[in-house]
This record gives sequence, C-alpha cells and structure tokens, in this order.
Amino acid sequence: MNTPQLGIGMTSPRTRTRMVDRLREKGIADARVLAAMAELPRHLFVENALAHRAYDDDALPIGHGQTISQPFTVARMTELLLNGKSPRKILEIGTGCGYQTAVLTKLFPEVYSIERIAALLDRARANLRAVKQVRARLQHGDGHLGLPEAAPFDAIIMTAAASHVPPALLEQLLPGGRMILPLGTQEQFLWMIDKQEDGSIQKTRLDPVRFVPLLNGQQ
Repeated sequence: MNTPQLGIGMTSPRTRTRMVDRLREKGIADARVLAAMAELPRHLFVENALAHRAYDDDALPIGHGQTISQPFTVARMTELLLNGKSPRKILEIGTGCGYQTAVLTKLFPEVYSIERIAALLDRARANLRAVKQVRARLQHGDGHLGLPEAAPFDAIIMTAAASHVPPALLEQLLPGGRMILPLGTQEQFLWMIDKQEDGSIQKTRLDPVRFVPLLNGQQ
C-alpha cells in the first residue's frame, strides 16, 4: 500500500529518482547531497495542488509571497556549503516550507533556521515532523540579525536575496567557514563568501539566480 511519504504517479519514488538523475547530469557530484534529496519526499513540502510538479526543476509558490527553491538550486547551494568537507553547525536564513532545512538536517549534525513569517514556520515544523526530520532548531526572527545566541557557525545559507551581505552574519561565521547566498535586486547572483582563518573575507560570484527578497522584521 502506498503512503503519502512514498507517493504515487508523479510523486512516486521513481519520479524522485529521475529528479536526482537530472541533478547528477547537471553537475551535482556530492553523493551525500544526492542521497539526501533521493530520500526526502519533496511533494510533502508543497501544496497538494502542486504535488504533481514537486520533482520538476522549478521553484514553486508556498504562500505568503514565498517559494520553495528549485531542486537544482537546493542541491547546488548545499554542495557548495559542504565543499567536500563535513561541517558541523549551520545556520539557515529563511526556513520557508522546510525542504532545504530537511536536506540540511540529513547532512549537518547541528541545524539552526530562522523564518520571519510565523505561519510559514508553523508549516515547516509540521512538514519536518511528517518526514521525521525534527533535529533542526527553528526560530521566528529577522534573518538579517542571524542567531547570535547560537553562534558561531561553520556554514550559513540564505534562501532570500539581500542587497548586501548582512554584517551580523559575517560576524557569526567561524574563521574557515563558508556562506552561500543570493545577492542583488534587479539582477541576482549566487555568491560564495569564505572567511579566512585570519578573519579576512573572500567573495566569489557564481550563478545567476532568482530569489524572493530578504525583508526586515517579523510577521
């Protein structure tokens, strides 16, 4: 008998396997990332009416003007964060529906995530319970401020576009750590921010991307 976790038809494990095969073909090489995304039922993180599109390589609306990132973007950002290593502690800015959080929870021993929209945070908690990924520590707050009480972090990922790198996040990143985030307004790019052991910052511009903007405050 099929369960919601397994899915059927366009939400079946076979469809999820095809998604992972496409990610591999597009250059995602970290076996840990591919395995995590092969295991997680992405269709449980989207609206029922959009479940048949869950394994397409598209961003999908999740309400409140927010989106779940396309699978390739999730895989790409996660692979860049891992960088062939095994970082321990990560901060996610923008929990959203919890899908990226679930992927991170499979790969990092300590996951912290901030979401400014309380209703989305409640949904993310329910989604993470549904897929039995409950170790992440979720916080309602302003992502610009990070989470100083839990800092420092080995890695930071931001799932909304800022006009500049929030200074608080740079402060909360450990020397030797890495941050992946989209920057820009009209034109956005993915950026890799490496904090050197001496505290200096190295910035590398990567792929053109399209994310919702990072907003101040809470709601």
